[in-house]
Amino acid sequence: MNKLLDEIEKGTKEALIKKKIILYAIHNGVSTIAELAKEIDMSVPTTTKIINEMCTNGSIYECGKLETNGGRHPNLYGLNPNAAYFVGVDIKQFAVNIGIINFKGEMIDLAMGVPFELKNSPEALSKLIQIIEMFIAQQTIDKSKILNIALNISGRVNSESGYSYSIFYFEERPLVDIVGDRLGYRVTIDNDTRAMTYGEYVSGCVTKEKDIIFVNISWGLAIGIIIDGKVYKGKSGFSGEFGHVKSYDNEIMCHCGKKGCLETEVSGSAMYRRLMEMLKSGATSLLSKKIAKNERITMDDIVQAVNKEDILCIDLVEDIGRKLGEHLAGIINIFNPEMVIIGGTLSLTGDYIMQPIITAIRKYSLNLVNKDSVIIPSKLRDKTGIIGACMISRLRVFEY
Repeated sequence: MNKLLDEIEKGTKEALIKKKIILYAIHNGVSTIAELAKEIDMSVPTTTKIINEMCTNGSIYECGKLETNGGRHPNLYGLNPNAAYFVGVDIKQFAVNIGIINFKGEMIDLAMGVPFELKNSPEALSKLIQIIEMFIAQQTIDKSKILNIALNISGRVNSESGYSYSIFYFEERPLVDIVGDRLGYRVTIDNDTRAMTYGEYVSGCVTKEKDIIFVNISWGLAIGIIIDGKVYKGKSGFSGEFGHVKSYDNEIMCHCGKKGCLETEVSGSAMYRRLMEMLKSGATSLLSKKIAKNERITMDDIVQAVNKEDILCIDLVEDIGRKLGEHLAGIINIFNPEMVIIGGTLSLTGDYIMQPIITAIRKYSLNLVNKDSVIIPSKLRDKTGIIGACMISRLRVFEY
C-alpha cells in the first residue's frame, strides 16, 4: 500500500487510475470489472490487468461473485480490509472519542468518552497526543499500516493547509505537522461538524438524498452542507459557521470575540449558562445536588436530566429547539434541502428538542420550500463525529 501511495504522489498515470478505483470502492463498495472499466473509461482487458496488479499488492481483493439470473457470475472486487488502517479522533469539550477502521471502513476498535478537557493550551494538546498514543499502542494490528490520523476540531479549520485557527494555533507551522511529528504518522484535520456531516452521509440516515443540511447543536452550533452529493467547504474551509450569525442584541460575548451571535442563545453552552443562572436563583433540578457539591456539570449530565424528565432542563431545551427552528427556517428558504439532520449532543434529547424545531420550521419557512425537506434526528447519534472522523481519515489519503 505504501508503494502505491508513493506512486500516487509521483502522479504516474497508472497510479492515478488505481486511486480512482479505490475512491470508487470507498463510495460504492464492491464492483465487477465491467463496472470499474466503465468508471475509469478503459477497456475490460486493461482494467483486468490493473485489478490483478492491485490484488497482488493487496489493496484490492476478490470478495465473491455477483448473483445473476443465469449464465456466468462475474467476480466482485472490493477493498482488502487488512491492507490499511485509519484512525479518527473526535474532540469534545470534556472528552475525546477515538476509533480505528480498516480499509473497508469497518470499525475495529472504539473508545468513547476518554476524559479530556478542551483548552486552548499546549498542555491540552500534549494531553490529546498522549491519548492518541495510548490508543494506538493498545492495537494489535501492524501499526505500519496506519496511513492517517484525522482530528475533528471545532471552529475555523482549513483542512487543505492543515491549520486550525480557533484552537491549538500556537506556532507558524500547520497543526497537522506539529501533531504528525510527535505521533510519527500522517495527520489531517477537519472541522468537527463537516466530519459529522460526512459520517452521517456515508453511514447514517442518508439514502439517496444529495442536498442535505446537517445541524450540529452541541457545546456550540454549526451546520454542515452537502450540495449535489458533495460536502461544501467554502473557499478557505470555513463554511457552516451558523452559530456566529449576528442574531441578538443581548450583549453576551461569544467565544469568537463578538457579541450577539446565534450561539449565545442557541447552543449547549447557552443552555448551560442559563441553567447555572436559574439554579443559583433558586430553581430546582435533578442536577441541584451536583451544584451543591461543586461538581462539574457536563452536556451529558444535562441530556440525561432531560431524558429523566427534569422539568427545568426540558423547558430550557424546548426553548432552544424553538429558537433553532426559527433560524433554520431561513436556511431552508435559502438552500431548499431534501433533508435536514439534527445532530450533536443536544439532539440526544430526542423529541424534546425535535418537536419545537419542526414546529418552528413549519411556521417560519415557506410552505412550498419546506414541504420537500425531511427533518430527522441523526441516526448515528453520539457516534456521528467519530465515525465521520474515521471515514474522513480514509478519504483524505486518496482525495487529492
